[in-house]
Amino acid sequence: MFTSLSDRLTATFKNLRTKGRLSESDVNKTVRDIRLALLDADVALPVVKEFTSSVRDRALGAEVSQALNPAQQVVKIVNEELVDILGGATRTIRFAKTGPTVIMLAGLQGAGKTTLAGKLAYWLKEQGHTPMLVAADLQRPNAVTQLQVVGERAGVPVFAPEQGNVGGHDAVGPTGEGTRSFGDPVAVSRDGIREAVAKHHDVVIVDTAGRLAVDADLMAQAGQIREAINPDEVLFVIDAMIGQAAVETAEAFLEGVDFTGVVLSKLDGDARGGAALSVAGVTGRPIMFASTGEGVKDFEVFHPDRMASRILDMGDVLTLIEQAEKAFDRNQAAEMERKFLAAEDFTFDDFLQQMSAIKKMGSLKSMLKMMPGMGQMSAQLDNLDEREFDRVEAMVRSMTPFERNHPKQINGSRRARIAGGSGVTVSEVNQLLERFGEAQKMMKQLARGGGIPGMPGMGGGKKARQQQQQVRGKKSKSGNPAKRAADAKAAAQRAASKPAGASFGGGAADGFDPAAMDASQLPKGFEKFLGK
Repeated sequence: MFTSLSDRLTATFKNLRTKGRLSESDVNKTVRDIRLALLDADVALPVVKEFTSSVRDRALGAEVSQALNPAQQVVKIVNEELVDILGGATRTIRFAKTGPTVIMLAGLQGAGKTTLAGKLAYWLKEQGHTPMLVAADLQRPNAVTQLQVVGERAGVPVFAPEQGNVGGHDAVGPTGEGTRSFGDPVAVSRDGIREAVAKHHDVVIVDTAGRLAVDADLMAQAGQIREAINPDEVLFVIDAMIGQAAVETAEAFLEGVDFTGVVLSKLDGDARGGAALSVAGVTGRPIMFASTGEGVKDFEVFHPDRMASRILDMGDVLTLIEQAEKAFDRNQAAEMERKFLAAEDFTFDDFLQQMSAIKKMGSLKSMLKMMPGMGQMSAQLDNLDEREFDRVEAMVRSMTPFERNHPKQINGSRRARIAGGSGVTVSEVNQLLERFGEAQKMMKQLARGGGIPGMPGMGGGKKARQQQQQVRGKKSKSGNPAKRAADAKAAAQRAASKPAGASFGGGAADGFDPAAMDASQLPKGFEKFLGK
């Protein structure tokens, strides 16, 4: 979503790193580049003006002029201002103290409210709640049926006493006057709350109707539903790809419905992302959640600080860790740790377990983009073919249990059978086995404390450590021939004066006899040790 904006901001800050001190013209040029990047990303003009003004004032202030690294200080300022316009602190659902927590969804038609209702319900279910969906969108064709399908996928019950518009006709009458009635959405919403209380659901999510554009009927109906159910949260669902129209739409819903939070849908799209940076800044309402795909699990809490880090190509390691904790089984992780410490062979069965866990985390491209600095490799990541992992998994699953645990025993005939079973060539199987053998060697070396070969600061085995010690023991030679000759002569004299067998130039090897020493040559009190 923010690839273009991230690339332009990264290039702007790269030019600053070559300067030890920033002049006013440097700051003005940087702010101008930031302004153009934000406008190109479809961020609303009032938000851009406020953002760049704040960045310029702080960049010209004492906090940058007195900084040891002014370029990093400017990046820090931009990061903090991005966090601020994205909503500041992270906020999630505020649950009711008594009775079910009522959440109302509002937004334009096509923004993804119905799909998001199922995702939100699934997320709440994972948090230990017992949500229920209420189908109050009775005007969009087959909206009730869609919510029932989404609820079934999420494993959440759906309250749908009215089937709504199932004939595929729009809500406007044949003469263009009046509105065809498919049921009363206000009554359905009110009855849904009663149903939730009777069946002890602690959260109710009400899916309301949308329109293709903001109009009086839409706002009137949404206002009536809000007044009837008195929701604890009103979430405004907005398409992150809507662009400059996001501000106008958000302001209209804020006036008509007075929502308490924003949910960005389709954040995985390829639009420029201005809606995300505009809505929170214009309305003053926090962005609470983000929808990133079509599956019920493609849903996450919106963290302004983490999103700002992604935009500035600083990565989002915390989200990556949270996804890994959910995907990886603790018992499997403990077994892998035991095998690693015991230097046991990493097998293809272990490989399949790791592949399964990575798939649970989602798209590999999205995970790699969470790593710091990966924005500079966006072109390579876009060219990454994730189907290659499917081909590798097919090859592994074509192996017998014996072959998975004894890859060295896979001979030519076995390789041909594996290639035929997975639909690949024998050379691809050979490459997989070769890479797997190298991975096994590397893991064993890591377990022995040898480090990764060729990686600076990661060790390199006993032989490498001995070589490092030898290198540290050698002194560099002078480039001056006369000084080099003098150093060599002094070293030869030291070697000649040091007797063989003595570590420090003394001892029994050079005829030293402590008993022959006179007491006057010793410190006071040492004569008793001579036996005299």
